[in-house]
Amino acid sequence: MAKSPSLSPSVRPLWQRLLLRRLKFLVVVAVVLGVGAGVVYLFAPSLLLKADAARMAMQAHVEKKTVKAGDTNWSYYEGGEGPNIVFLHGFAANKETWLASVKDLTAHFHVIIPDLPGWGESSRIEGGDYGIDAQAKRLEPFFAAVGMQRFMLVGHSMGGAIAGVYADQHNERVASLVLVDSLGLTFKENDFAREVKAGKNPFLYENRADLEAMLARIFLNPPHLLPRVEDALLARNRDDHAFIARTFDELRRPEQALSLDPVIGRLPMPVLGLWCHDDKLIDVSALDTLRTGLKSSPAIGSTVLNGCNHMPMLEKPEETARIITSFALAH
Repeated sequence: MAKSPSLSPSVRPLWQRLLLRRLKFLVVVAVVLGVGAGVVYLFAPSLLLKADAARMAMQAHVEKKTVKAGDTNWSYYEGGEGPNIVFLHGFAANKETWLASVKDLTAHFHVIIPDLPGWGESSRIEGGDYGIDAQAKRLEPFFAAVGMQRFMLVGHSMGGAIAGVYADQHNERVASLVLVDSLGLTFKENDFAREVKAGKNPFLYENRADLEAMLARIFLNPPHLLPRVEDALLARNRDDHAFIARTFDELRRPEQALSLDPVIGRLPMPVLGLWCHDDKLIDVSALDTLRTGLKSSPAIGSTVLNGCNHMPMLEKPEETARIITSFALAH
């Protein structure tokens, strides 16, 4: 019996042949992408970190830029329109820390998020001073270079201490100040403080267990990372071991660790303190020091978030954005 013409590939309708070709092409592309992703995961996991940062920046509607200001080649994100807000990250972190929260802000605000000098993709001077006062001084030429005249300044952890010192020195620029789980204030001694006094540095990782222990220390619900992604973070940390160790030792000094205690009484702008209730690094009692010490501020706000540890912008990004938005609109 002869074959039916409808079953012969040579006599299939044109649309069927085109569809089959398209499907074959998509299958090939999927295979290539899958193999490529597998190769990247196995042999170049750091590229996955960069790709994820690019994805988050796109979602936040910010663009990565660079500028030379002072002694630093700065890398920073910029985006949005409206009143100005500047975000400063914490110790051993980078500008990407803020992206999850900023995506809910760029529709109404113009934001600048730099890698602080020495961290992330901003440059570092070997043997340079990267303590609180030195970093605060580096901010002024950066703000001049990017055209920031007056703005809300938001700082997390180490970035909070830098933000507070800068606000004290340049209150004509800082319209309002937000300190998020900030270094620089007296707080009730906790396990982290006792370990630091004993000379331990939990920010130095030798293996995956060290990294996971630190994640458990700063997140109430630590993220689950793929093993090779952990390896990429470990490699990044090892590359910065000497810098992290030296800067951490500097920040342990009382004049650095408590750098905001003598400053907050002079701050003339509205100030908001935002803390996670279960912060295991900088105890929430620091918020009491802030509220008590703000003698000159015309408006004082304080918010304690439940369900997060030291990283509210990552564990509670929508709530963090909402609280910052409300304070910005009010002041």
